[in-house]
Order: sequence, then C-alpha cells, then structure tokens
Amino acid sequence: MKNLSRNRVWRKKGFYNTTSLLSIFLLIFIVIFAYVSYTSHIPTSLLSISATSQCATQNLDGQKFIWYAPHSGFSNQLSEFKNAILMAAILNRTLVVPPILDHHAVALGSCPKFRVLGPAEIRLSVWDHVIDLLRHRRYVSMADIIDISSLVSSSVIQTIDFRDFISLWCGVKVDFDCFSESNGQSSLLDNLKQCGSRLSGLDGNVDKCIYALEEDCRTTVWTYQQNDDGVLDSFQPDEQLKKKKKISYVRKHRDVYKALGPGSKAESAAVLAFGSLFTAPYKGSELYLDFHEAPRDQRISSLIQKIEFLPFVSLITSAGKEYALETIKGPFLCAQLRLLDGQFKNHWKATFLALKNQVDSLKKGPLPISIFVMTDLPEADWAGSYLENLARDSVSIKLHVLKEKDELVIRTAKKLMETGHGTRLRLVPETVDRMNKVKQQCPPQILPDLLLYIEETVCSCASLGFVGTAGSTIAETIELMRRFNICPSHSQTAL
Repeated sequence: MKNLSRNRVWRKKGFYNTTSLLSIFLLIFIVIFAYVSYTSHIPTSLLSISATSQCATQNLDGQKFIWYAPHSGFSNQLSEFKNAILMAAILNRTLVVPPILDHHAVALGSCPKFRVLGPAEIRLSVWDHVIDLLRHRRYVSMADIIDISSLVSSSVIQTIDFRDFISLWCGVKVDFDCFSESNGQSSLLDNLKQCGSRLSGLDGNVDKCIYALEEDCRTTVWTYQQNDDGVLDSFQPDEQLKKKKKISYVRKHRDVYKALGPGSKAESAAVLAFGSLFTAPYKGSELYLDFHEAPRDQRISSLIQKIEFLPFVSLITSAGKEYALETIKGPFLCAQLRLLDGQFKNHWKATFLALKNQVDSLKKGPLPISIFVMTDLPEADWAGSYLENLARDSVSIKLHVLKEKDELVIRTAKKLMETGHGTRLRLVPETVDRMNKVKQQCPPQILPDLLLYIEETVCSCASLGFVGTAGSTIAETIELMRRFNICPSHSQTAL
C-alpha cells in the first residue's frame, strides 16, 4: 500500500510539473508573437531610434554641435543666441539654431539668489516645449526673425536648424515641415521624448557622443583668454544666504577653450550641451559669461563687434518703417511702457512720470504731438492712468497703437512664412525645394506673432525721442537699434 501511495503522489507531481512547463512555454510564445506583430507595424523611422539611441554619430557626418537652453522672453533669448554664436565660434562647433520660445514658457530662476533650474532640467524643459511648438504648428526659428545671413555666408559660424538636428540626432525620418498634433503618432512622440531625455544629459555623458554640462551661474563664470582660469569671482553668496538656503556654492572663472576645447573630455563629444547661456552684469561681475574681449584672437574680437547688434530680417524692418512713414506720417515720440510683467507692475508711477516729463517738454513746440505707444497694458485697462489722460487730450496729443490683428502685422507674418528664412540654414540641400513641394499638403502653419518686433522697429524710427521702461530689456533693445541708426532717414533725438 505504501509503495502504491508513493507512486500515485509521484504521478500527481509529474502531472503538475508537465502542466506548468506547458503553460510557461505557451506564455513565452504569446509574448513573442505579440511583440513581432506590434513591431511589424512600427515605421522604420521609429525603430531606428532604438538602434541609434546612444548616439547617431553615423548620421552626424563627423560634425560637432553645440546646443543650449534658451528661456524667458524674446530679449533674453536673443541675448543667449548671441552668446551661443560666440561659444560655437570659439569651440569650432556647429550651432543648433533654436526656435523662439513662448514668453516665459521656460524660466531659469534667479542667478543672484542662487535659485535656478539645473542645466539638465532646463534642457529637458526646452526640448519638451520645442516638440510642443512643432505639434501645434507654431514653430518659428530664431533665424526667421533675426538676420544672421552675413555671419553664415561668410562662414564666421556654421549653423543647423533645430528641426534638422532632431532628425539627425534622433535618427528619425520625419518631415517636421508638415509635423502636427493630428499626424504625430503617440509612439513617435514617446520616442522623441526619450531622445530629448538623452540629449538633456539625464542619462549621463556618453563618450564621443554627448557632453552635457552641469556648470551654471551658481558655480561658473565662463571667460576666454583672460588669464583667470580658476580664479574666484568677485561675486559670491554672502554668509546670510549660505545659512538661510544652506548652500555652499563657490563661483570660479573658467576659460571655455581650456575646459571644453582641444584636449578636454568634452572635445571628442559630437554634441556639447549647455543649459542657459544668459548673462548680465551684476555687482561688478558677470552672472555667467564674460566675453567682452578676446585679446589674442582677432577672429573672435571681430565677431564680438559684429554681433553687438543683430538686425531683424528685412521684412520686419520694412514693416516697421512702413508704419512710421505711412501711418504716423511725421515726427513722433515713442513710449515703451512695460507695466504688467514681474517687477514692472510695481513701478507705474516712475514709468509714467518719465513719459509725462518728455510730453510736457514737447508741448512747448508744434502741436499735436504724435506718440507711438507700445505697452502690455490693454487699452480697456487704461482708465485712471496717464495713458487715459493722453488719449483724451485729442487737441495736443495724437496716439498711435499697433495691434496684433492689424493688417500690416498679418501681412508681414504671411510673407515671413512664405520666405522661410530659417529653412535656408538647413544642411540638407533639397530642404527648401522639398518644403515648397509639400507646402500645399501640410496642415496650415499658425502665423507667428510679429507685433513686438515691428513695434521695436517703429520705436527705432521715433525722431522726437524715446521713453523706455527702466530695467526693461525691450527698452535696451530699442536703444541699441536707435544707436545703430536703423532709420537713417529719421533725425533721431535721444531722451
């Protein structure tokens, strides 16, 4: 009986073991079948991302690139773009020309307070926003707005449009000229997100592939040929801030060529990724970059002078001049009043006082006085402000305000999209021809908002003077345009 029982137990265990093995084999078969079925329907362009996930060096043709994370408003983005041009020239790398980001879609934080997004975080935020611009057909290249044709044609720098860079780096064959939310496959978007994560440096540096910098304004001031590599910067966090924020940052000067040029770890990487490239004077120092001169490099010295002022493309400049000549039709004063954003909303009194003083002075001359007003305060909210007083004084004052929906702005935006300045930077020779062929088949592009750029051009033509908001980078841009005599036919008077 005992032997019989043992035999039955053995047979029972053997039955269960055989059944378990069959179940495992069946499950494995189902998984493999499902995977093969799924991948057979995935476009080759998407599968190529996985194959080139670490670094698509075979697509880069030996070129070395530099990209960075622009942020904040347009004026700050333009300032960073100029710094990126210098970086690319010093390090002999091809500059990835970014799009113009929505105003404050990505914010850095405060360098003086040592409270900023880390380089990897801000790179990823910019990447996500760029993909969003592409999906919603709102992509406008910096080169569509700013004229860098003289720099490119003279080979001062080499450039590539961000869209072409994405195609090369991610190894995808996607026509970004026609890319939109409606035809963007979720799997493609997921893979682009993964690609952006790698490019942002979240997966670390990869030899001969990507070198993602972690240095930012909390620790570093980049210099060039200043013989100050390793020197402590004059601006450091004070003891109170160190205790309050529990920080231990030490800001040092670093020569960018020594740190990232030939012989460095970064030099062999196909892509050199910066975070923010924004800088500004602060307490006798610079927040992040100090490239005011290059004592032993005439090429860079010349470039520093060339990029001090980068003009708008001719379409925008012409539109601003047209408004000044054909709508205002005579001498005028420009008032740039930033009243709602950030610190400026607390300084209305000082801002309006500067304008009032200038208007009172001009009232001693011929009347009425034409005033072109560019402001972020909607006309519906002028009640109770000095702007309302000006609007009511129709005897002495004639106000001019340009709006986003005005025919001139819309017409200029349409022409700009037809011209496609940004596409001319693209490395693929057939890009422009291909763009023209597929233009009719693509979803309609959202027209860019050119109001700010046209307004700045109008203000640069103001012959009765210019009143700007203290501390505004927009005001600084207009002052620069006036100094470079954008409207030579207008006799400009500085305030």
